[in-house]
Amino acid sequence: MAAYLIAHATVINAANLPEYATAAAATFAPFGGAPLARGKVVEVLAGSHTAQSALIVKFPDAKSAHAWFHSPAYQALIPLRNTALEVTFVVIEEA
Repeated sequence: MAAYLIAHATVINAANLPEYATAAAATFAPFGGAPLARGKVVEVLAGSHTAQSALIVKFPDAKSAHAWFHSPAYQALIPLRNTALEVTFVVIEEA
């Protein structure tokens, strides 16, 4: 069953963002990950949401999304990510 990684992010250092974004994007494919949408949050319809942008990546299943996040390739990018973004990741499964 397909799973979707949803990242809610706020940029804290725009100078570091391109390097992180390019490197992180290259880590999805080995786990079957395919970015579906990325962009600025334009409206919060209900509740509160402070992130400036969001990213949705489709994986074959939740296990693949988990394996991507814990992979050495992605884990090596976390120090750079933390200089560029404040981010929350969630994984949802297709019903």
